[in-house]
Amino acid sequence: MNLQLLQTRLGHTFRDPSLLQQALTHRSHSSLHNERLEFLGDSILNCVVASVLYERFKDLAEGDLSRLRANLVKQQTLYEIAQKLELSQFLRLGEGELKSGGFRRPSILADTLEALLGAIFLDSGFDSARDVIRAFYIPLLDSVDPRTLGKDAKTLLQEFLQAKKISLPTYNVVATHGAAHSQEFEIECLVPKLGIQVFGRGGSRRAGEQAAARLALDVAEQAVQKNPGGARKSRPRSAQLKLAGIATDQSADQAGNQGERPH
Repeated sequence: MNLQLLQTRLGHTFRDPSLLQQALTHRSHSSLHNERLEFLGDSILNCVVASVLYERFKDLAEGDLSRLRANLVKQQTLYEIAQKLELSQFLRLGEGELKSGGFRRPSILADTLEALLGAIFLDSGFDSARDVIRAFYIPLLDSVDPRTLGKDAKTLLQEFLQAKKISLPTYNVVATHGAAHSQEFEIECLVPKLGIQVFGRGGSRRAGEQAAARLALDVAEQAVQKNPGGARKSRPRSAQLKLAGIATDQSADQAGNQGERPH
């Protein structure tokens, strides 16, 4: 295990290597694990990301800043950063977690990343932890639109159509697949004025609606660009989007937590 490689990727060399070792240790491996460091790192991460957003988006209201921060510190975002660091190759897991593929589990990788931030804070102070976090997030913020980050697909589609004074979409269950304990829902999304008929699939009705809305938004944006005047005269376009059940279910859960507007 080349821990120097990980430190190079983090942009921080530990004065106390035992802190790095502990941050990488899952509770399945030994009693000296990383959960307390994770608690610390989570608090530091929230503070630094809030500071970056406050500095960067001077015109955003508190509610929008909170939404942005929640999206940037959620498990999926941390998991993606951990993947870029190839953090899985440095984890210290117990035999059971190794056999069950714990090194690929998003929750373990996200928690370990937070533990590393806590370890950096203890090793060299707040400024060092802040610099590492900013290096993770500044490139990410350079490539996103703060107006849409963190909003689910159904909300984005609704806002897009309302801005164009187009009637809201309708969603219908057209089929269910699989056994009762592992059903997959096929959902139709219709936007008649733009001639859009698309289908999405997910492990729940809500997940299927999110998948369909994501595709409908792509098609709607293309349709409006081609014909700014409004409805298309051609026959409805039919397409299908099939997303991984876990991913669509996570998106649906986030949408449920944010609260969807009636349609």
